[in-house]
Amino acid sequence: MQRLLFHTCTLSALLLAHVQVCGAEQSAPSLADYSLEQLSEIVVTSVSRQETRLGAAPASIYVISGADIQRSGAATLPEALRLAPNLQVARANAHSYAISARGFSSTLANKLLVLIDGRSVYSPLFSGVFWDMQDVVMSDIERIEVISGPGATIWGANAVNGVINVITKSARDTQGGRAMARGSEHGRSASVRYGGRLENGVWYRVYGQGIELGDTENEGRDIRGSGWHRTQTGFRFDWDGEGKVASIGGDAYTGRLADSPGPIVIAGANLNASFTRTLQDGSDMRLQAYLDQFQRDQAGVAVQHLYTFDVEAQFGGRIGSRHRLAWGGGYRHSTDRISNGPALQFIPATRNLRWANLFAQDEIALSDTLRATAGVKFEHNIYTGVEALPSVRLAWAPDSARLLWAAASRTVRAPSRIDRDMYIANHGELPGVGPYLIVANPNFVSETANVLELGYRAQKGTLSYSATAFYSKYARLRTLELPPGQPALFGNLGRGVARGVELWAGWQPLPSWRLSGGGVIQRVDTGAEPGSMDVSGLVGLAPGNDPRRYWSLRSSHDLAHNLQADFSLRYVGSLPQPQVPAYHELDARVAWQVRPNLELAVAGGNLLHHAHAEFGPQGARQLFERFVMFSATLRF
Repeated sequence: MQRLLFHTCTLSALLLAHVQVCGAEQSAPSLADYSLEQLSEIVVTSVSRQETRLGAAPASIYVISGADIQRSGAATLPEALRLAPNLQVARANAHSYAISARGFSSTLANKLLVLIDGRSVYSPLFSGVFWDMQDVVMSDIERIEVISGPGATIWGANAVNGVINVITKSARDTQGGRAMARGSEHGRSASVRYGGRLENGVWYRVYGQGIELGDTENEGRDIRGSGWHRTQTGFRFDWDGEGKVASIGGDAYTGRLADSPGPIVIAGANLNASFTRTLQDGSDMRLQAYLDQFQRDQAGVAVQHLYTFDVEAQFGGRIGSRHRLAWGGGYRHSTDRISNGPALQFIPATRNLRWANLFAQDEIALSDTLRATAGVKFEHNIYTGVEALPSVRLAWAPDSARLLWAAASRTVRAPSRIDRDMYIANHGELPGVGPYLIVANPNFVSETANVLELGYRAQKGTLSYSATAFYSKYARLRTLELPPGQPALFGNLGRGVARGVELWAGWQPLPSWRLSGGGVIQRVDTGAEPGSMDVSGLVGLAPGNDPRRYWSLRSSHDLAHNLQADFSLRYVGSLPQPQVPAYHELDARVAWQVRPNLELAVAGGNLLHHAHAEFGPQGARQLFERFVMFSATLRF
């Protein structure tokens, strides 16, 4: 890590010799700098891929601002996601998380689409996210848009229960230098970043960071190897002028994760480019392309190499005075190459995966206060062919401070390589069933969900609030079928219903003090069709492990112009299978702005208990202890 940071600092110094130095980045804003009224005017893009004011977006969307992340002291992306009240975040060990929206929580959760600056980071291996492979510099995040509910009409298959879109700042907004270091008895991290402007008007930044976390204990107080260390470096260039905006950036990382039966070695890199042009009539065009490559090597299990190329185009504009149309398409190609281990095997070992899509969405102004949005996406994959993903939304806004909306959507979770290509070898565990315990099912099809939503959002002075009721009916859910005397295989004989209410609110009684909170009350019921011989629950592959309710409360207070205090209390109800007790926890952070360019902070986590568990089977689940972390941030 020290070597990485040294090389990044050296690179920054070399760039300084040839570029114009701009002013240092400003310190973190106070609450008065981004009031609740200002937050409601934030422009979001994840709902329709077009710019929409947050207060007018007909979806259950919560925005985590970059300032919220900095004040929370979150060191990793999964920890920052705890700030979204519509997400369930459970830590399984030092590097593994179960993150979901509206149920179906698992460390292999496959119904939540995650993007970083428009680049999909889901794995076609299991249609989920390896959270230990995703990282950004926390201070470089502009906002995280979290949509709970289907987003397939815009983003495609696998956006079943939600979309997380991490949007980083333009290089123009990260000028000057920033160095940060923090540490506790459980881990440490450091980052350095520098931004400047080239003579041709291009803004840039370069960065390097590293993190190291120690092993955790299980309930028997045995140390379990799940600690990890990870380093990452990257760059970004931005240019804008005369209605044109262009950006190009990339990252490279490497790491080592302790795990069973052997350590996991990860490495990867990506390159992302986008171009947006706005015409005089207000219409716009957006092009984006990215390359992504990663390797995941778990000793004694398998080695995966994934290479992905993605390109997409989108066009938007008004047709007459009533229609606002967005349409476009894209193509993605991945080569997934796996070196099989003695037990886990994929046949074929190398698979070329292709996705192509076309979408169109029209927002129609039915009157001055009533809007209807209808859209559909057609997406083709190599397993099931073309999937149709429609959505209809209706929004009534009697004024700029209130919005009542309803939506009906259909979405799918397309098959992954685990569903279609995975075999588990039989080394004598079950005599008489052949060479495999689990065999691939070439007939596995997409899981489907039909979703109804009703939401209300309002703001009155310094109080804002949002409420959404949802009902989701799932069909063809994955089951693990075990015919008598035969190996098991994945089937589509599962079904389920999820219903619930999402609530959150914010109140700013003083310019220097803000209170916010939210929670979810939900019920997720799953079962199997008649004739199913599902054994997924017996082997830990049940559809999800979800609490009936969870909530959080936060207080952010500027005690003085140079002193900030933040507190966060959260509650998570008990998990049914594997059973995990309910828990309360409190996090706190106090930051002192010693000078305009120097901040010192102390943060405490899990303050209510010596240790607690969040996920996993009894006796083996990991415990997360109380900790105190110190940090220093220098801007130059």
